[in-house]
Amino acid sequence: MTKDSHGDLMDHIYRHQRHFYDATRKYYLLGRDQLIEALAPPFNGTVLEIGCGTGRNLLAVRQRYPQARLFGLDISEAMLATARAQSQDRNILYARADAAAFDPQQLFGVGHFDRIFISYALSMIPPWQAVLGQVCGMLPSGGELHIVDFGQQERLPKLFRSALRAWLAWFHVTPRAELRIRLEELAHAEDACLQFTEVKGGYAWLFAMKKPAFM
Repeated sequence: MTKDSHGDLMDHIYRHQRHFYDATRKYYLLGRDQLIEALAPPFNGTVLEIGCGTGRNLLAVRQRYPQARLFGLDISEAMLATARAQSQDRNILYARADAAAFDPQQLFGVGHFDRIFISYALSMIPPWQAVLGQVCGMLPSGGELHIVDFGQQERLPKLFRSALRAWLAWFHVTPRAELRIRLEELAHAEDACLQFTEVKGGYAWLFAMKKPAFM
């Protein structure tokens, strides 16, 4: 799927949903606020969200870390329109791009980010592994990648798991069973520390990958 076709698909899905997205998603996109609490960027540090959607998360980051420099990227222009409208006067820079292939210097005038986070977006991006490889290269020494997304519901009832998967499929959401393995491989390659937390019996997976800091 090309960037334009995937962007058109996301625009089609969220053209109307974006107006009530935040009000409904708060009930089942678990772990987002836990991720934001763990970001703890340095003073005046740079924070990038991949798949920023309506900007809800970046607004929460702005409230929690007022001195951070914030950037948001999404492939859906419809969602970005909502994000920009909701983030007026909050000093957050947004851009439309393919998360698997973008130039941060060209988009934002920034080559690296102290913190990068991805909240329930990898499960909607077909080349999700390419996204991970892309953003890992944008973390400086001591930088951190934080991810929350649907897990495999390992300890939840089978009927619930089947119903959830069927419902998610309507929205082109596919939980990534290999996400933990891929992040472990990347952490090993980067000599980074990887923290993994299950949320609500594996309903969601929460990760924090921290690159070593070199003096």
